Amino acid sequence: MTERQQTSSIDPAEVAKFQAMAAEWWDPQGKFKPLHMLNPTRLDYVTAQIAAQFGRDRDTAQPFAGISILDIGCGGGLMAEPLARLGATVTGADAAEGNITIASLHAKEQGLPIEYRATTSEALAAEGKSYDVVMALEIVEHVAEPSEFIATCRDLVRPGGMLIQSTLNRTARSFAAAIIGAEWVMRWLPKGTHDWHRFITPDELATMTIATGLEVVDRCGMVFNPLGWSWSLSHRDLSVNYAMTALRTA
Repeated sequence: MTERQQTSSIDPAEVAKFQAMAAEWWDPQGKFKPLHMLNPTRLDYVTAQIAAQFGRDRDTAQPFAGISILDIGCGGGLMAEPLARLGATVTGADAAEGNITIASLHAKEQGLPIEYRATTSEALAAEGKSYDVVMALEIVEHVAEPSEFIATCRDLVRPGGMLIQSTLNRTARSFAAAIIGAEWVMRWLPKGTHDWHRFITPDELATMTIATGLEVVDRCGMVFNPLGWSWSLSHRDLSVNYAMTALRTA
């Protein structure tokens, strides 16, 4: 086991924040309302990237049959469940045990065979696990060492597979939207959920990702329209929320 694999990316304070909110994961009007609103757009991006890489038709009944997906920092399973419905073999991992409890119960109620584990990316890598797709959505800004975390995610991607990340850019607009707007004004999230200084620019994320040997192939913004109260994808505007796809070619 390498020194990097032994180093935990877990920040206990960040885990505790989400552990305290675990019971509200499936309440669309609760503390995770922003994620419920964003989820269809995140899913659109993720499924388009997977379909392109593996040559799948999203219009078929279960286009991702035979594809293994790991959702690191899965929370209550907001992304894991729709991907399982699309036929993927999904594993959800989260360091907050309360999240895994809620996610497991909800998946069971829905009849979805998702494997949920209260564990870390480092522990999975130490077990020798690997997946066609690794997702790290809205988590890299919460880990202790982003570069170490991304390196571990890379180890979990099979050759020919992909890592999909999404996070928040560190800009004045992101401070206004994610902290002043979502936490202070709308009160969608408890104050202190995000720390703007931990937000990561697309160039910083790309640099850390490329350093692991992955090839960054796409960057895309997720833009909120307050007039239409809706989200959309944009390859021009990455100023607040954005996603990034990278491939493991060897």
